Amino acid sequence: MSQAVIEKRICDEFIKFQRELVGRGPECAKVMICKDMVIIRSTGVLTKEEKHVCSSRKGRALVKQLRLELRDTYIERIEAIIAQITDTGVKSSHGDISVRTGEHIEVFIMEQDLEKKFKK
Repeated sequence: MSQAVIEKRICDEFIKFQRELVGRGPECAKVMICKDMVIIRSTGVLTKEEKHVCSSRKGRALVKQLRLELRDTYIERIEAIIAQITDTGVKSSHGDISVRTGEHIEVFIMEQDLEKKFKK
């Protein structure tokens, strides 16, 4: 499979997973493979309730804390999905959310350079 096909599959599975987990997916998601990294950038991830709570500083801190705790509960499943699609293990992953902009980013460090793998 080509790199573009892999990126699309990861994106589709990530959106599907988010919909099952939170009840709605991001408004937009993009997956980029760069060397040994899979980067997922999502926009429009906050629910209406979260947007409302984010109107105060304390609310923003609570929503961010909740989202990071939620990530801890599902990250192993997402890593497994990405490992299966790329046929490469995940060494580590890192994620964060901006409660001001509603953007979410996930970076997965893979066990091998995927760009080289897919060029073969």
